[in-house]
Amino acid sequence: TSLENEEARRLFVQDLCRRTEWLNLGAVASDLMELSPDELHRFALTGISPLPVHVPPSPNLLFTRDLAAVVGEHVVLSSPATEARARESVIMNVVLSYHPIFASSRDKIIRLPKGVSFEGGDLIVASKEIVLLGISERTSFGGVVNVANELFARTAVEHVLLVNLPKKRWCMHLDTVFTFVSPNECVIYPPLIELTDNGNIVHMRRGDKEGSFSSTICGSLQSTLEELMGRSITFIPCGGHALLDQQREQWTDGSNFFAAAPGVVIGYDRNNRTFETMKEHGYHNVPAESFLSYFGDGSFEGDKRIAIRLEGNELSRGRGGPRCMTLPLSRHPI
Repeated sequence: TSLENEEARRLFVQDLCRRTEWLNLGAVASDLMELSPDELHRFALTGISPLPVHVPPSPNLLFTRDLAAVVGEHVVLSSPATEARARESVIMNVVLSYHPIFASSRDKIIRLPKGVSFEGGDLIVASKEIVLLGISERTSFGGVVNVANELFARTAVEHVLLVNLPKKRWCMHLDTVFTFVSPNECVIYPPLIELTDNGNIVHMRRGDKEGSFSSTICGSLQSTLEELMGRSITFIPCGGHALLDQQREQWTDGSNFFAAAPGVVIGYDRNNRTFETMKEHGYHNVPAESFLSYFGDGSFEGDKRIAIRLEGNELSRGRGGPRCMTLPLSRHPI
């Protein structure tokens, strides 16, 4: 729908040529403008077109979480760290700028300056007033500071917790080691998240003056969250209680749960130790097919504690779990 707009097509082609210079698409920019909306859409996703150019496909679009992050009524447009995902950012920018579903939200799009990187997997909303941001392999310090400043200026966010992660592929985003599964529970990777007393948690607070903030170094992420949220927060260990199991299942996205509703979460079936631990915490483990069979008529009201086991052995090889494959635009307040 977005590419049916001539202005949108022009912006898309210009940005695509600029953001992917190594593909030398500038040589066929005028030809790209002549493609039909369907042909241009197909080219954006698959790299296939009638033109004599060879462009790799965009399989990472599967992991939509990284394209943007929604905070309240605002959308933070990602600025990818790698060339491989630059085309996805161009696609998302056109969608946000021209798709009819965002017609009333154009002024709520947060775009970051050049020179910083940010991907949506490094932003986790804890509450209306509290957001966590990961400084990771994919999100730079400049990226999180810019995001934090924009959130303070334009949203109800009062507190931002910066979590400094190792710049490694195994923990490329914050949500690969930490996700909320209910308002009072998080699934975490213990070797990293429980050892946060070495200065890698920074609490940023909105300042009294516009554009100002204060910051302090925190000890435990758990105690900081509990203090800010005013309630006890339980950390559930990904992979159970043995270090080897934790390491193995973190690698296969055992920490990356998607909460369809508070206490109703989706994770990869292969992470057996993680699901055993979820059961210890009162979750009823069910295969995805069984869940759909029982609740497929839309009668699900979300007042149960269910951990849904999704078969996805091959999906996990892409370094992303169920949360990575979702990008909720609007959610009911808790």
